[in-house]
Amino acid sequence: MNLGEQVKTAWKSLLSNKLRSLLTMLGVIIGVAAVIVMISISAGTEATISEAINGLGSNLVFISGSMSFGGPGVRMGTAARGGLVYDDMTAIKDKINNIAGVTVEQSTSATVEFNGTALEEITVVGSTPDYPTVRDMKVAIGRFYNTRELDRISKVVVLGKDVAEQLFGDTDPIGQTVIVSDIKLTVVGVLAAKGLVSGVDFDTQIYTPITVVFQKLSPNMFARFMGDSVRQIIVSVNEDADMDKVIEQITLLLAKRHEVTLDSLDFSIRTQEDIIATQESTTASFRTLLAWVAGVSLLVGGIGIMNIMLVSVTERTREIGLRQATGATPGDIQVQFLSEAMMLSLLGGVLGVLAGIAGAYLFGHFSEMRTVILPYSVALSFGSAALIGIFFGFFPAQKAAQLDPIVALRHE
Repeated sequence: MNLGEQVKTAWKSLLSNKLRSLLTMLGVIIGVAAVIVMISISAGTEATISEAINGLGSNLVFISGSMSFGGPGVRMGTAARGGLVYDDMTAIKDKINNIAGVTVEQSTSATVEFNGTALEEITVVGSTPDYPTVRDMKVAIGRFYNTRELDRISKVVVLGKDVAEQLFGDTDPIGQTVIVSDIKLTVVGVLAAKGLVSGVDFDTQIYTPITVVFQKLSPNMFARFMGDSVRQIIVSVNEDADMDKVIEQITLLLAKRHEVTLDSLDFSIRTQEDIIATQESTTASFRTLLAWVAGVSLLVGGIGIMNIMLVSVTERTREIGLRQATGATPGDIQVQFLSEAMMLSLLGGVLGVLAGIAGAYLFGHFSEMRTVILPYSVALSFGSAALIGIFFGFFPAQKAAQLDPIVALRHE
C-alpha cells in the first residue's frame, strides 16, 4: 500500500469516529494556541518596554553617580565622596565631541497656582536648554528657556500640555505669571503633548531652569545643602557618531575631574541599548516560562492521542488480523496507525495555529496588554504538534504491528 492510500485509509478511520477524533485533537489545539498566545503576550510586553525607553529620546547615554555627603563641613555646590555635579554636565558639553545635547534633571514637587486655580503635587523638573533636544520634546507655544536665563537664574517656566490646559483653559498662557511654592514664575512656553513614556507623564509636569530649582525651589534644607549635586546626566549622541568612543571620552573626562581611577569610578554609564537588553533578558525568561507552561498542554494533548490510539488498536484487533491475512506487512500496519496519529496532531496543529492567532489578536484588542505575533512561535508550536504525533503515535502503531495474525483473527 502506497503512502497516498495509507493517508486515505487513515482519514476514513478518523471520519468514522468524528466526535472522538475532535475531542482527541482538542488537547493539541489548546496547546498550540496557548504557545502562540503566551509568546505573543511576552513579545508585546517586550516591544512596549523597548518603545517606551526609545521614546525618552534617541542615542542616549545615561550617567549616574553615587552621591554621599560628608556633613556640615561640605562646601556648597560640591558632592562629597564622589557623585555628579552640575559642572560635570558643563564639562561634557564643552569638551566632548559628537554630542547633540546634554542635560540634567533635578525634580521636586510643588503646588502650582494661577488666578485661584491650584494644582497640588505637580512635578517641577529643573533642567537645561538642551532638554527638548535630549528628551525629543517639541514646544507647541512660545519657546523653551535659554542659556542666558539659566545662568541668570531667571524665574521662567515651561508648562506641560495638561498643566497648561488645567490652569489656563483657552487663555493664552505666554507671559502670564504662575505661583510655584510661593515663587512667581513667568510662563515662556508650553510643550507639545508627549504623554506617558516609561512611567513618566511629561504632560503633567512643569519645567524651569535647574538653577532656579537649586536656589529657589529646593523643598527642604537638606536639598539646599546638596547644592548643585545631580543624580543623573543625560547625553544625546549624534546619530553618525561612534557611541563607544563617546562613552570612552566621557569616562576619561569624569574620572579626571573626580580624581578617581578607571577601576574605582564613582559613576556608571549606560546606554538605551543596555537598558533594553536588561529588560529583554527579563522578558525572555518570562517568555520561556510561559512557553513551557503552554507546552504542558501540548504534552497532555499528545498523551490523549496515545490513549485514543491504544483504544483504537484494541477495538480494531480483528481488522488488523484481516489485513495481515490479506497480505499487509507489520510495516503497513505500523504506518497506518502512525498516519492516523500524525493526522490527528497535524489537524490539531492547523486548528491550533488559527485559534492562537485569533486569540492573540483578540487579547491585544480587548485588553490593555499589547500582543505581537512572532512567526517563529507559529512554526515552533506547529512543529511541536507534528513531533508529538510521531512520538505518542509510535507506541500504539508498534503495538498494532506486533499483533499475531492468528490471535488477532480470533479476537471478538
